[in-house]
Amino acid sequence: MQANISLGLVELTSIARGIEALDAMCKAAGVKPEVHQAISKGKYIIVVSGPLGEVESSLAKGVEIAGNAVIAHHIIRNVHSGALAAINKKVKADKIEAVGIVETKEALPALFAADAAAKAAFVHVAEVNTGKGIGGKGYFTVVGEPGAVRTAVSAGVMAIGEDAVVSRIVIPNAHEHLGAAI
Repeated sequence: MQANISLGLVELTSIARGIEALDAMCKAAGVKPEVHQAISKGKYIIVVSGPLGEVESSLAKGVEIAGNAVIAHHIIRNVHSGALAAINKKVKADKIEAVGIVETKEALPALFAADAAAKAAFVHVAEVNTGKGIGGKGYFTVVGEPGAVRTAVSAGVMAIGEDAVVSRIVIPNAHEHLGAAI
């Protein structure tokens, strides 16, 4: 995986404005769309990747075009490869000792928090769900040694703030069957 990849995240209240913003973002700079989809509650999310300057230009154009349809937007500088790999898919861990889950009120803060969690402790990012099929909320799951999972979950919550969190859970000695659920 290429080093120093940045992500631009935009969550919108309008599907049509989201598609228009995606087009403008791709035209404005050399970015790669990683996620662009309609999610529950009629929202649209966009995640683009590329060098920081390109992502900043792209995100600025998308936010400008989308106007008041923007719910939130963020830039993740030098995204953790584990968080990037786990966007909207499950990445199985070799061993499950402890499990941490952070559920967010909106979709994209889950990705922002997962990146912070992965950078804060030696954990495996098992999944980052950016809102599809779960009512427009988001969540991420990490696994690893119990202390590392606690540290990662705390760092993820700190990155987005308690007000953005629905729930955070750490299961210190996860049952072996839990691996099928995450």
